[in-house]
Amino acid sequence: MATKKYLELQDYSDADLKSELENIETQYQKLQFDHTIRGLDNPLTLREVRRDIARLKTEVRRRELAGMSEEDLSRRDRIRNRRKRQKTSK
Repeated sequence: MATKKYLELQDYSDADLKSELENIETQYQKLQFDHTIRGLDNPLTLREVRRDIARLKTEVRRRELAGMSEEDLSRRDRIRNRRKRQKTSK
């Protein structure tokens, strides 16, 4: 089942997603700094912000893959399969 935040991200445009990602990453850096210097009232906000960043990056990547041509996707699959074989042979 999709979360509410995930469903909201699908409505964003590509430019909105990237600007939101930049804003949240900046917010996360400030929170980390504040937590290091004086501590946060609720340190779990760091986890929530990290997860929001992951959600945004996932949506950006999903859109990149959706926009790829069949040729690019097949090239990507070949690279992934080659890497898998290299891992198993070690």
